Amino acid sequence: MFSDLRFLRRAAAATLAAALASSAALASPLQERAWLTSWMASQQPVWQAHALPLPTGVPAEMADQTVRQVVRLSAGGDRLRVVLSNPYGRQPLVVGAAQLAPHAGGGRIELAGSRAVTFGGRPTVTIPAGQSVASDAIALATPALGELALSLYLPQRTALESFHWDGRQSAWLAAGNATAQAMLAAPQVFSARIVVSEVQVEAPAGAAAVVALGDSITEGNGSTPDTNRRWPDLLAQRLAADGVAVLNAGISGGRLLRDGMGASALARLDRDVLSQAHVRTVIAAIGINDIAWPGSTFAPHDAVPRADELIAGYRRLIARAHARGVRVIGATITPFAGALRDTPIRGYDSPGKEAVRLAVNDWIRHGGAFNAVLDFDAAVRDPARPEALLPAFDSGDHLHPGDAGYRAMAAQFDLALPALAGQSRSGAPGGNSGR
Repeated sequence: MFSDLRFLRRAAAATLAAALASSAALASPLQERAWLTSWMASQQPVWQAHALPLPTGVPAEMADQTVRQVVRLSAGGDRLRVVLSNPYGRQPLVVGAAQLAPHAGGGRIELAGSRAVTFGGRPTVTIPAGQSVASDAIALATPALGELALSLYLPQRTALESFHWDGRQSAWLAAGNATAQAMLAAPQVFSARIVVSEVQVEAPAGAAAVVALGDSITEGNGSTPDTNRRWPDLLAQRLAADGVAVLNAGISGGRLLRDGMGASALARLDRDVLSQAHVRTVIAAIGINDIAWPGSTFAPHDAVPRADELIAGYRRLIARAHARGVRVIGATITPFAGALRDTPIRGYDSPGKEAVRLAVNDWIRHGGAFNAVLDFDAAVRDPARPEALLPAFDSGDHLHPGDAGYRAMAAQFDLALPALAGQSRSGAPGGNSGR
């Protein structure tokens, strides 16, 4: 096992180090600056059919209320934009006012740095059903890993139809237009993401972004809320000095082949990865729910896919990314023996599902389809019981790692390379141009 891991790490380092040279060649202080997404929350429809309820405190609708949400940038910048989204809404969504400010802890903002957010020079904006809008540029210098609070006033009755289910970050809802208040009065606290989908920074045209495309394990379920301890957060910390943005496109219940608690990875690849400016690399950490959901409370009538069906899905994802000059790093599927047995969820694991996981992981490690491989499975499994998480890395539900497990996963990145950005497998310049 260890010789295999050393081989994979050497191969990943060689691939990524070669990419760095091309990335450096792209950047020049004389080039124009462009918008780079520094933070994102992948959008999901509000579901009715799945077993999990909405997070505590998430409002079914809002009217004459302010919602305040905290975002932590990966790459920093002197000028910012926010992107507001209504992708699954059936009606236009009206924002009556918006304010962006440095986060001062809890639900507080620093008034001295607070900036009104405008859209085409106006303080209000209507987001059409199924669409997104970007704000005007905001002069608010923010360093890499800096935290900001976005306050949005929703004056009209607004049904919650699009959101990001598990934000792992406190948000607050208060009465009236309180966007410019340092502290909200008697707020309702929840942890989902509402309306905001991206924060962008103005960056050099040669800037680079890495997208983590995954499920609840990429989203960070099981990590300590309000502490930024998901594995993409830890990767962002390691890449911050290089100006590389790390975008978390994980969604709970995400699957590769079929929709789950959101669109499948193949269906949302364009929206969440390929349409993002300056993306050079996508980390595909997806597949556990494809295997585990069928026959469970989540998808009782689905059949467990064969290993070759999942492999074909990965190949489609890789081909589409490579066609756009984006490199793909594959991540092995982590163990889940005993998952969710202390919850109302039933039928999540079985010996047959474990056999599929092992076969898929063997292909990810040795199939040669990915530009590089991260062995998340080896990082967190119990050597004495490899179908299960190591107890020290288990959040307690036997499915999601805890903080220590996410640290072990982030440590799989060999950062003898100061960035994860560069050329595609074909040698074409990686990434998409600015928007």
